[in-house]
Amino acid sequence: MEFLIADTFTDSLARLTGEEQKVAKTTAFDLQLNPASPGLSLHKLDKARDKNFWSVRVNGDLRVIVHKTQRRLMLCYVDHHDKAYRWAERRRLEAHPTTGAAQFVEVRERVEEIRRPAASPAASGSIGGPGGHPTARPLLFAGRSEEELQRYGVPAEWLADALQADEDSLLVLAGHLPAEAAEALLELAVGGTPALPAVGASGADPFEHPDAQRRFRVMNDVEELERALAFPWDKWTTFLHPAQRQWVERDYAGPARVSGSAGTGKTIVALHRAVHLARRHLDARVLLTTFSATLASALRQKLHRLILHEPRLAERVEVDALNAVGLRLYEALFGKARILPHALLADLLREEAAKIPGWKFTPSFVRSEWDELVDAWQLGTWEEYRDVKRLGRKTRLSEPQRAALWSLFATVLGRVRDAGWVTHAAIFHRLAEAYQQGAAAAFDFVVVDESQDVSVSQLRFLAAAAGQRPNGLFFAGDLGQRIFQAPFSWKSVGVEVRGRSRSLTINYRTSHQIRRQADRLLDPEVADVDGNVETRKGTISVFNGPSPVVRGFSTEAAEADAVADWLKERLGEGIPPQEMAIFVRSEGQLDRARAAAERAGLACVVLDDRVESARAAASISAMHLAKGLEFRVVAVMACDDEVLPLQERIEAVSDSSDLEEVYKTERHLLYVACTRARDQLHISGVDPTSEFLQDFAG
Repeated sequence: MEFLIADTFTDSLARLTGEEQKVAKTTAFDLQLNPASPGLSLHKLDKARDKNFWSVRVNGDLRVIVHKTQRRLMLCYVDHHDKAYRWAERRRLEAHPTTGAAQFVEVRERVEEIRRPAASPAASGSIGGPGGHPTARPLLFAGRSEEELQRYGVPAEWLADALQADEDSLLVLAGHLPAEAAEALLELAVGGTPALPAVGASGADPFEHPDAQRRFRVMNDVEELERALAFPWDKWTTFLHPAQRQWVERDYAGPARVSGSAGTGKTIVALHRAVHLARRHLDARVLLTTFSATLASALRQKLHRLILHEPRLAERVEVDALNAVGLRLYEALFGKARILPHALLADLLREEAAKIPGWKFTPSFVRSEWDELVDAWQLGTWEEYRDVKRLGRKTRLSEPQRAALWSLFATVLGRVRDAGWVTHAAIFHRLAEAYQQGAAAAFDFVVVDESQDVSVSQLRFLAAAAGQRPNGLFFAGDLGQRIFQAPFSWKSVGVEVRGRSRSLTINYRTSHQIRRQADRLLDPEVADVDGNVETRKGTISVFNGPSPVVRGFSTEAAEADAVADWLKERLGEGIPPQEMAIFVRSEGQLDRARAAAERAGLACVVLDDRVESARAAASISAMHLAKGLEFRVVAVMACDDEVLPLQERIEAVSDSSDLEEVYKTERHLLYVACTRARDQLHISGVDPTSEFLQDFAG
């Protein structure tokens, strides 16, 4: 007998308390080992329309709902007695008559009438009719046929509701539909053209359909089931969306890039792409990497969950941060490296600048000029510095100004070289030269997550290492989340993704309300230096949630009290502390986050480059460390006028034209912090609050 698990089971399991999850998992394991055990107390649900639904007793109140036939036993849902029974009574499992995909269909006559949320004409945007009475919202699918909607996976009994859906009722309706149908209707509503689901062959197994495999998976042994239940929020380890699978398994003639706004599954695609390449090429070495050691650690843990019982595969997929990889490869080829400390570089630049009469450049400008041009591009001569393209450097410099700056940089470069120091950029530059001259590359394929923050030298190294072979380089990233690197031309360092760049548009991590408001912080389209455009148009979230709370307070104490009250309400809803986070702009505001956590009675851990979220504790972090994380509940605090954007960065700008880049990256930081929230978001500051909050609230 096949043993399956449905994504509805992992979703419902995640909503239980920690103790409830433990006993529910024990029952699930017992079912897999011996579904006929009399101790399981299976009870057939007579009131259910689908006569294959059974209830399994977990304890006095908890029940697991299973779907049992002679061929299959499926874990479907877990909840308290009455809620579990109601879930089963409202659903049946069937193959869609057009696509052939197995899906849970909510029984229409057992669902309360879909109510449109009450709203004033001004709030809803309704147009007043004669006498000032609001007119009805236009029907979104009035011009479409039942046959067309059914081809998108809409069950027959929900077709009438779909044809009557307007802007207010669509998201409510989507919550009652199978995922592929909900996604298609949402994409149609925003003007997109969703891909039609595959149509299964006559007599084909409905559980083998791509849309079915995103929600139902066979568990071959107890270890596989244990992995699926250990991380119920990480459904990607078990269920991969068909749109994601398409980009995971495709062949590319050259470097390829997958983009998409926060929550669309770019990291999921990167993980599965690395595993796909390792499985397909049995002798290949695959590098899965990113710019940050913290993110690399998170990737390593997720990869472990994905290939837990494939040790030989794990041996061929290396996961590490780019700087760590570069240093290891450099030392294998050239010997021990002495990395130039940041503090020492600052001292050298300051000392040499003090020796130049009439020096007028600020230390921050000099350092950014070094980081973004001299070191990044490994410029070694006056001619190279004079002629380099200053993409991303808004400040205009005359040739005499450049000459003065080069006199400083040339001296510092000489002192660094004479002392035997190297920078990470120099390491990657030398490795790239070695590969170009024929040295054997350490990896056959490289997959890069958060690629928008990869540096010039790192990309040059990647291009030399794997950029020339088919499928050699695969990138996942979002230009709207670029916060560490100035823009530069990928094409100029040998990486061309034009024609091999795709955007993911289905956001299954962040609620519609949070995503819609967070997207207001960014432009609807973002282009890179090479002209490749990433768009947020057509991005849809597949579930509803409360609207984000945006508030300003008179004092820091009042803000801390309000955030604490909000967090306590979330605790009262049964959300565990480890699913909560508080983000602030930088380390200087961490005390404000701690105060809110303490007043809420929350144990907390402050994240840094080495610490990850702890069990049974809320996370507190600066915004730049939020990348790659996700929580059910997020509070973003201290969004004051001079904190976001950070006043120190504004004051460090020597030319007004550079302010644009500062404001852009500060917006990106807030966007990253807000989109870590899956379900509920609270944003606050002390009056006057950041101007970004006005844009966020719309």
